Amino acid sequence: MNEEMVQQLTATAERLASAAESLDRVLVRMDAQQDALNTKVDRIVAAVEERPSYQVSARGEDARHLQQRLSELEKSNADLKAQAARMARKTLPPLVSAILAKSFDEGGGEKLDKAVLDKTLQSLSVEQRIAVKSELARAGIIE
Repeated sequence: MNEEMVQQLTATAERLASAAESLDRVLVRMDAQQDALNTKVDRIVAAVEERPSYQVSARGEDARHLQQRLSELEKSNADLKAQAARMARKTLPPLVSAILAKSFDEGGGEKLDKAVLDKTLQSLSVEQRIAVKSELARAGIIE
């Protein structure tokens, strides 16, 4: 080997040693960053694990409160429905009764004319008209 080759090999070896030292420093920094990240992750995991135990008890209390409120509202709703059913009108208005009586007196027990019935029931609400017509149909007075 000649002198020039030895110098090139020496220079190359020095550069490789320098690169190895740089890589070593980079690895040390990366290890430090990895340790810092692991520490942060551990703190986050610990915070997440602590939080549900607090929230579960709060959620349990909230759920119990909401369940009680729901049962109260359902009972109130049932009471109001029962009250509305009791308050619903079970009889025909006097005007309708009078017109029906008059129609049967004049008609001699025949079927009721639809036009007369519609005109008679015009002052009632739709629900009341339906109820009156269904009762009359059930009684066989209208078709």
